[in-house]
Amino acid sequence: MPDPVPQRAQADLIEEEAIGQLVAAAKDSPAAFAPLYYRYVAPVYRYILSRTGNQSEAEDLTSQVFLSALEGLAGYNHRGRLAAWLFGIARFKIADHFRASHRELPLEAVLGQSTDPDPLTHVIEVEDAHRVAQAFRLLVEVDQELIRLRFVAELSYADIGEIVGCSEGAAKKRLARLLARMERQMEVSRG
Repeated sequence: MPDPVPQRAQADLIEEEAIGQLVAAAKDSPAAFAPLYYRYVAPVYRYILSRTGNQSEAEDLTSQVFLSALEGLAGYNHRGRLAAWLFGIARFKIADHFRASHRELPLEAVLGQSTDPDPLTHVIEVEDAHRVAQAFRLLVEVDQELIRLRFVAELSYADIGEIVGCSEGAAKKRLARLLARMERQMEVSRG
């Protein structure tokens, strides 16, 4: 059986090469930016929504992110991390937004609603969501950001590392330790 890690790395490399070609084309013609927009708009929107808690604000900030990206594309030097660049722009837009509003969406609001018709299952899911939210609130902002980038924005460890200023391996280790710590906290609260 082939090792899935090299296959995943190869797939990531192929995707980044394709993205690099799209970036080059978009630098020549703004209309060529559309495939990049469609590739990243949903994760950027989800990430911003998780921070603002308001759909119209998230839509507005998402459009600002992509407008800034399109305007700054000429100066962008593609190093294989377009997602990191876009989420860097998103983080700045969110910071500007919070300077004005000082609001943030609680994690419970980001967690999906149960589709299970069984009321007991729903109660258990709600209790689990509250435990996760409680453990999340106890984290420092840097750790909360790691979780948002990985699970809300669904970024790769390499992109997360680029955004927070560490290596891919360090980002993966930090997140694994963080999740283990949260799990221990949730076990204590279940007690």
